Amino acid sequence: MKKCASYIIYMLLLAAIACACSDDIDIKQDYEFKVTHLPVPKKLKTGETAEIRCQLERSGEYENTKYFLRYFQTEGRGSLRMDRGTPFLPNDTYELEKETFRLYYTSYSQERAVIEIVFFDSFAREYPLTLNFNANSSEEK
Repeated sequence: MKKCASYIIYMLLLAAIACACSDDIDIKQDYEFKVTHLPVPKKLKTGETAEIRCQLERSGEYENTKYFLRYFQTEGRGSLRMDRGTPFLPNDTYELEKETFRLYYTSYSQERAVIEIVFFDSFAREYPLTLNFNANSSEEK
């Protein structure tokens, strides 16, 4: 009788262990992120360059996640480049190689200039950033 009872308890323990194990391991890979930046000038003279110091901030980290950017010039004229001088073409995709980086925007507008920078990751999460620059036509004396 004791042998039968211990056998039943043993089988119940094995069944409980088998049911507790699951092949559905949930590994999170796509984390939310945002890009913060230091304040930038609101006014630029034609030909003047604004430095945009950026920081990629992630809510979690997955080693294989890659981050990219693309930009659009919605008003005015100008150019955007990376801190190493790499010029960007509008609507082309560029990989971010660092979490802390600098962008440089040079205005060629005599009016207002608006650029929209869209940061996105390899899981299609996006973070848009819109920057407005008004023309500064005041003469310095």
